[in-house]
Amino acid sequence: MNYHEALNWIHSLYRFGSNQGLERIERILAELGNPHLRLHTVHIAGTNGKGSTAVMLAAMLEAQGFRTGLYTSPYLESFNNRMAINGRDINESELVRQVELLRPLTEKVGRGGLGDPTEFEVVTALAFNYFAGQDPDWVIVEVGLGGRLDATNVLSPKVCVITNIGLEHTQVLGDTVAKIAGEKAGIIKQGVPVVTAAEKPEALAVISEIAARRNAPLTVIDRDIAYSYGAASLDGQSFSYKSQNRSLENLKIGLLGRHQVKNAVTALAARELMPGIPFHESAVRLGLSSARWPGRLEVFSREPLVIVDGAHNADGIIALREALRELLGQRRLHLVLGILGDKAVEEIIGLIAPLATASLVITKPDNPRAADPYRVAEFATRHTNAAIDIIPGVADAVTLTVGKAAANDAVCISGSLYTISEARAALKKLL
Repeated sequence: MNYHEALNWIHSLYRFGSNQGLERIERILAELGNPHLRLHTVHIAGTNGKGSTAVMLAAMLEAQGFRTGLYTSPYLESFNNRMAINGRDINESELVRQVELLRPLTEKVGRGGLGDPTEFEVVTALAFNYFAGQDPDWVIVEVGLGGRLDATNVLSPKVCVITNIGLEHTQVLGDTVAKIAGEKAGIIKQGVPVVTAAEKPEALAVISEIAARRNAPLTVIDRDIAYSYGAASLDGQSFSYKSQNRSLENLKIGLLGRHQVKNAVTALAARELMPGIPFHESAVRLGLSSARWPGRLEVFSREPLVIVDGAHNADGIIALREALRELLGQRRLHLVLGILGDKAVEEIIGLIAPLATASLVITKPDNPRAADPYRVAEFATRHTNAAIDIIPGVADAVTLTVGKAAANDAVCISGSLYTISEARAALKKLL
């Protein structure tokens, strides 16, 4: 089996869809000798900010000299991006070796009456087995969908983290913030400390109740942790942090947008709670300042200013909108949007389209779930006076929009991680 054959087999499992439950991955992991139980992990759930929080926490640990694994999804450039140790992705030969090991076990479980394992279940089992073989000091794990029934919830983490909570995947997780919070809080384990950045009272009430029931010490950002914003520019931003144990001034991050400060604060609170390792302020500062997370307010050019951001739900779009208002200055904005049809399309358009002062381009990512660009454009006419163009191919939309932007204009490409994955590939050729 070669690398492309291994990937094709993994992606062929997509046909089994999303079938929440832990029975199948528990069976696969048992066949592998339960490698996940040998890992020291931090488990991160939430609606937005999971990946950014995970990356900043991992960077702090790496700066202190710990070999640190990172498991995230989806990927932007290569499938191998999903599992890395100290910033180095799993290599192709190792991925093939893991697939050759997992394929017969997956088929065996599929014949066992529990149903066929899904793509995410198999990838998660592969990642855990890979990490166990590499024996890192820590592994930071991002939840795929929800929490309670997500394949990653077989872990026995040392710290749990729940970022903000909003409406998403309502057909699976529930149609209220409280129900979704209950699913996210499903990662909380008996006696294991948990940090949350949830703001909505109904979400916080659910998280607090579940944490209390499981005797899990709860740290709430804005209640137990204080922070304040400092200066912000296209080069990054600064903030201060105060917990019960320490006060840190002039911390710096390279990630843009005020929401990333809260993600950094959440990662820092989790770092304080990690057992058995000393807290080194110098490593914290270095890790935070060096952390990078592609596709999240990522700047590709400054003349014109070209930014890509993977916001794909209402809360993410609100964070993007506020960041653009702060960063754009007097620049006119060309906005390129490609949205999935199973998202709150009209709400997303209503939130972000008014910012398009130069032009609005509606495109379509190469994904079967992509929204009809003509339908999206129809919604957009209600929210902006800018010229609206429909350019179905993401690469074409990006190339044409950047090409017509003046040096003192701005271009922002957003709406879906699938859209910005294609956009980043186009921009790397263009700029």
